[in-house]
Amino acid sequence: MINEQIRDKEVRLIDVDGEQLGIVPVKEAQRIADEKKLDLVKISPNAKPPVCKIMDYGKHRFDQQKREKEARKKQKVISIKELRLSPNTDTHDINVKIKKAKEFLQDGDKVKVSVRFRGRELGHTEVAFKIFDNFAEAVSEYGVVEKAPKMEGRSMAMFLAPKNS
Repeated sequence: MINEQIRDKEVRLIDVDGEQLGIVPVKEAQRIADEKKLDLVKISPNAKPPVCKIMDYGKHRFDQQKREKEARKKQKVISIKELRLSPNTDTHDINVKIKKAKEFLQDGDKVKVSVRFRGRELGHTEVAFKIFDNFAEAVSEYGVVEKAPKMEGRSMAMFLAPKNS
């Protein structure tokens, strides 16, 4: 709440410099703020009496938005990239997928490697475990196995996380 929106009878007033002016009536606090051509801003509404500060509210809001924007810039969004294989994927094709997985891990993304089974392939799930072992060993320089290979319906999946995190 700012200026005329403050409905309390008395407030604890803090000056622009952070100096406490004591408990004063709201009208008096508003008059002091008007003399300095600044706003009266309610900082702590739950205190007894509420705490108000004299400040330039527009500048305060601008600085606050600037800080929030900086915080958003610094945060890293981790996304999950998926690579799909099949039990009879050839060696060269797996090497291409490994190269792609290394790129994703270097960028800081997690990688989901999945092997899709069709028809009779479902009876030979041990092939997928071999593929996953080779895959994890090949990318061990850049990432670690976050979630071991596990069956999910007709496919088996393994999650890799970047090593630096």
